Amino acid sequence: MKTDAALLADLIKESRQAAFFGGAGVSTESGIPDFRSAAGLYHQRRTIPPETILSRSFFLSQPEVFYTYYKENLLSPAARPNAAHKALARLEKEGRLSGVVTQNIDGLHQAAGSQRVLELHGTIHSNTCMRCGKKHGLDDILKSIGAPACVCGGLVRPDVVLYEEGLDEEVTREAALLISQADLLMVGGTSLSVYPAAGFARLCPGRLVIINRDPTPMDREADLLIRSPIGQVFEQVMAILGLPIS
Repeated sequence: MKTDAALLADLIKESRQAAFFGGAGVSTESGIPDFRSAAGLYHQRRTIPPETILSRSFFLSQPEVFYTYYKENLLSPAARPNAAHKALARLEKEGRLSGVVTQNIDGLHQAAGSQRVLELHGTIHSNTCMRCGKKHGLDDILKSIGAPACVCGGLVRPDVVLYEEGLDEEVTREAALLISQADLLMVGGTSLSVYPAAGFARLCPGRLVIINRDPTPMDREADLLIRSPIGQVFEQVMAILGLPIS
């Protein structure tokens, strides 16, 4: 009987245009906490719920408190790509993967070498002054004390999608097109419970693979369901395909 990794390797070999849709669980093996698992950020006991702190209205009214939480919980500058990130980048380089759609904001897919990465929720690596529009890198945020300010005196905000904000229309259009053209969609590290982003997983007309530790609303629709750690799975898949990852 074939292992899950062998079955996934077969599906990748049979695919002409595969795509990947991922969430926070893709980066947990890089030391970045997820949100909705039992040990996730949203299960922390706090006076103010994380969903409130990470909202647009809270950011505007209490930017210092926002940034204290943001720096402590959403920024992991020492994190490095794990086997899943590296495998996806290699699959794209080999022409076996058309692109990655991610709910993550950590930039680890790009750090691993992926070229076509559609970040539905933005990125921590880009920040914009709300007064003059000047761009600031992650280092500017990490070095700042309290709420980061631009040279013009304006408040700098991270280019991430906060609660109460909509997704970028251009990114969502490209993500929808990428997934709708795939004959194989690999979904990993996401509960598929955050909308509208989770709805993208339903756009693929081809086969569906779900790699997630916990159950998702789409488990019954999956052609292959894998509960193992995603980095471990992709490491095994790449070995079967004869494509080493560094």
